[in-house]
Amino acid sequence: MNQRNSVIYSVILAFAIAFFTSFPGCYSPQKTPPASATQFPSPMSDSIRPHERIANSIPSGRSIQLKDVLSTPVEVFIPQQVHGSSQVDLLIHFHGVGYVPAHAVSASKQAMNSVTVNLGSGSAVYETAFRDASTFPRLLESIRNTVSDTTGTKTELAHIYLSSFSAGYGAVRAILKNHLAKIDGICLLDGLHTDYVPSGRPLAQGGKLNEEKMIDFVRFAQLAKDGQKRFLIAHSEIFPGTYASTTETADYILTAVKLQRHPVLQWGPGDMQMVSETRAGGLTILGFAGNTAPDHVDHLHGLPAFVNQMLEK
Repeated sequence: MNQRNSVIYSVILAFAIAFFTSFPGCYSPQKTPPASATQFPSPMSDSIRPHERIANSIPSGRSIQLKDVLSTPVEVFIPQQVHGSSQVDLLIHFHGVGYVPAHAVSASKQAMNSVTVNLGSGSAVYETAFRDASTFPRLLESIRNTVSDTTGTKTELAHIYLSSFSAGYGAVRAILKNHLAKIDGICLLDGLHTDYVPSGRPLAQGGKLNEEKMIDFVRFAQLAKDGQKRFLIAHSEIFPGTYASTTETADYILTAVKLQRHPVLQWGPGDMQMVSETRAGGLTILGFAGNTAPDHVDHLHGLPAFVNQMLEK
């Protein structure tokens, strides 16, 4: 890359980061590998597809904030149709505006509340927050007690599902290390990364994925394939450059559980363009076209559709 193109590239990158990280649910650079390594996203833009977005509104129900569990307030949403239910499922979403998970549980056929956790930029802040094994059970207990007090009905959490967008996968990784048995399903939205070994060396240059950070995701994928869990992975074609892309980590999981991609060409949520799919038991891995920031954010706004697919029997 010559000096002129390098300058243009840097300006585009700086603008993209400043714009999209100004919204809680939008893309933020990862902190793995070390901060000295930067991401190299495509400078291209897309004006062909509409990139539909869920309206910024909360469906009918009750919204509550928990302020004493994590470093930032946790948003709890109880849809009107499940208010007062003694047994509900729970969707805990990491990284993204709270009205999107609220719409997801409101549209679900199952009785389900949503919880949204936003801790900042980069996967490290999410992973660090749940590294202590006591944090996740404490969060669940606080949610259960708060919902019971709010509705006036003692509430039990029947099934626990996790979803994450972009950097939020860091929390999922930490939770799986200590509480895999508690989790009934996971929905990862364009956010499962790991570093290259050696650091910064892509697969095309002889690098490998840091397999240690993939172990628990592979275990969960195998359980899902065997029908014991529900696991949906949706990813774009974005290639960060200095750490593994969501395509590469999805490929790694497919290889580990002895499955292959199947090429397709069809529309997905919000006019996303699906180009590959793999379904086996409770495991679903979907690949989508696009390597721009809007293509990345598409995955967050596809959450209602992806949750429904994850829950399909």
